[in-house]
Amino acid sequence: MGEFYVPVSVDSIQSDLFPDVALYLKSGDKYILYKSHGRNFSRLDAQRLVENCVDFLFVSPADLEVITLFLEANAERVLKDETLQAKAKGKIIYQTSINFVGDIFEHPEKVADFERSKRLVQNLLQYLVSDKDCLSTMETVMSHNYYTFVHSLQVTALSILLHSEAYMLARDEMLDVGIGTLFHDFGKIFIPQEILNKSGKLTEPEIALYKKHPEEGYHYLKNNTRISENALSIVRHHHERNNGTGYPHGVKGEQIPRSAQVGAVCDVYCTLTMDRSCRKALPSSIALQIMKQEMKGALNPRLLDVLEEIVCPNEAVFP
Repeated sequence: MGEFYVPVSVDSIQSDLFPDVALYLKSGDKYILYKSHGRNFSRLDAQRLVENCVDFLFVSPADLEVITLFLEANAERVLKDETLQAKAKGKIIYQTSINFVGDIFEHPEKVADFERSKRLVQNLLQYLVSDKDCLSTMETVMSHNYYTFVHSLQVTALSILLHSEAYMLARDEMLDVGIGTLFHDFGKIFIPQEILNKSGKLTEPEIALYKKHPEEGYHYLKNNTRISENALSIVRHHHERNNGTGYPHGVKGEQIPRSAQVGAVCDVYCTLTMDRSCRKALPSSIALQIMKQEMKGALNPRLLDVLEEIVCPNEAVFP
């Protein structure tokens, strides 16, 4: 996926706990050294950054692993910290999740650590049920990362919320939903970067290659992890459509597992409502109109109605 500087919420940088790494400020496309290795990050630093409306600092790609592991190890403490506001907790938990996805995409063999995935999704679940503004909080971390990583988290959070509204699921089932949606695009690691990053229209052979990513991701995860079949079904079927026009197998209706139908709805919605190099994000109401009208029959209509209640509670969207 290429190297990238890792954003870290200023809220999460506590001088007595945070690893001793160099910290950078982002200016345009450049990263400027703010704190060198060996110099403490003080409370005065944090106060000064907040006063200047700086929410995030960045660490170099070489420090991705140490920072990701630190954030993951401290996520539970963050959730229990009564001195942190819900929005601050959300920024830290979301950023931890995004960095986790980035680490897994850079080092696919790490996906075999099931306990790591499980802990992360458990913390994400705990945060989502605790903050009624959890979706708006996510917007604060969305501009700092590669599209695929942020998209994976966005689909995960929305799928969890949509499942909880549409179905009565046990906690273990919700854990499956979280893990399956977090890894739903894992198969893209097997697709050439020139296809994933192409700004123009894909050729027929390129489209055929791209459409292999759900099946590629499914087989790798099935053979190399302890992820459940329910979670794997989301990876395999999130591009299937109710009317049979999807891929990779063209199954339809009830042939598509329930959680995969939810994942498909959230995947399309999040794709339409997030900025990309080739297209600006659409408002929620417009995205839902497209999903209900232009894509009529492709997505589960009941789930679309529930999604509308979540993302457009005070707006009327055409049926």
